[in-house]
Amino acid sequence: MAPKEIRWGILATGGIARTFTKDLTVDPTTRGVTKVKHVVVAAASSSSKTRAEAFLKECNWPNAKAYGSYEEFVKDPNIDVIYIATPHSHHYQNAMLCLEAGKNVLCEKAFTVNAAQAKKLAEKAREKNLFLMEAVWTRWFPLSIYVREQITSGRIGTVYRVQADLSMADNPDKTYADGKNRMVNLELAGGAQLDLGIYALTWCFQTLYHTQPASERKPPKVQATMKHFSVTGSDESTTVLLTFPRSEKLGGDAHAVAMSSIRVATDPANGIASGPAIRIQGDKGEIQVFPPAFRPVDTRVILSDGTVEDKHWEQPGPGKGSGFYNGFGDTIQPEGVGQGMFWEADEAAVAIFEGRKEGSFLDLAESIVIMETMDEIRKQGGLKYPDKIETLDYPVAL
Repeated sequence: MAPKEIRWGILATGGIARTFTKDLTVDPTTRGVTKVKHVVVAAASSSSKTRAEAFLKECNWPNAKAYGSYEEFVKDPNIDVIYIATPHSHHYQNAMLCLEAGKNVLCEKAFTVNAAQAKKLAEKAREKNLFLMEAVWTRWFPLSIYVREQITSGRIGTVYRVQADLSMADNPDKTYADGKNRMVNLELAGGAQLDLGIYALTWCFQTLYHTQPASERKPPKVQATMKHFSVTGSDESTTVLLTFPRSEKLGGDAHAVAMSSIRVATDPANGIASGPAIRIQGDKGEIQVFPPAFRPVDTRVILSDGTVEDKHWEQPGPGKGSGFYNGFGDTIQPEGVGQGMFWEADEAAVAIFEGRKEGSFLDLAESIVIMETMDEIRKQGGLKYPDKIETLDYPVAL
């Protein structure tokens, strides 16, 4: 049977949108996906149609339609699903616009600014019978699936402790001195927690929460501390201790530490010399995942009997000689190697093909629990965003 063509619209034309849209050009069969194929039919820039046209040309979708208005873009009848790639501050307003227009949505992490907004979006998606998923791309990596399988199979015994870190030394005093960059700007929901800390939380949740039977899962208890950036008041470093409640038959409570910072780095040498970014510790061994936490490609399983198993998980792609290059920011992958954003696109496309309304490895209920956790982290850390981006009102011009 021929693969089902899923038609994408791209809302926003910044760096992460560019990476995602380029990854959609990679043939899904190169990663064993045969049910669907991806086609980009439209993109919109809030600044101008010209910018959207340049974006589509750069991302190798020159025949797609360009829009200079999100409001006009969401009316395009050829779009099956919209990928939202705006700053966190705009996700609620943008996703509500798409859902109201009857469009399925894949929305970048962090899903929203707060849990109340996430709940409202989930309600709207159910009301409209639409697919809605948070784009935490790491969840769908084969590496992540492997790690979860190592846990659920009991290979490392009962997991009692997880340590996860995503930190990137940017020297905010110099890099973000004017306070306008999305990483530190409160009006764009800036700060380490929502941008970087979501990945540390992702590893804690997918190992200690998602691996429990759905009926057993309970939100974690939270203790958090923040160091604030002097220019804007956003968090530049956040450390969180999580206690995941578990029944005695599952081993009792488990602990996790999730760390994020924009002043110090998980891996200063940009290799694996600094050790793992994630350690998942059971009573029969541990799993180590090497940095960066958002796009890891190396794992190590160490068992108490002395077994050590190293695996390398290169992202697939069209291969050498293809002329294909992708990456994010200053990090460009080798020729023919994908960035890995296509896995979440595959999940969204297959879900739409199958008639599912949520993701298989991250449903809306779990996204909401994670947003509630981040609300509590911000509350304990004393971080509040402007009312206009915390609001449940719609529409609000930002």
